[in-house]
Amino acid sequence: MHTTSGAPILRRDLGVEETTESDNIVRWDGERLYVEQDIYHNGQLVHRKYRRTITEPVARALQAILKRSQQ
Repeated sequence: MHTTSGAPILRRDLGVEETTESDNIVRWDGERLYVEQDIYHNGQLVHRKYRRTITEPVARALQAILKRSQQ
């Protein structure tokens, strides 16, 4: 399931509106948790499968869910 971010982010430093699309699948590369995102500037694809690291609070929430499911 691909999702698009809510409102575009205005990147004043680049002079573009940035939007993202993701399949929202959390991946592990042996060192970090991440989701892959496609990054668009003004509707044009600029990064394919960009790896955005999951924040610590999200990782902890996932850990808690996994622990509960193992009980």
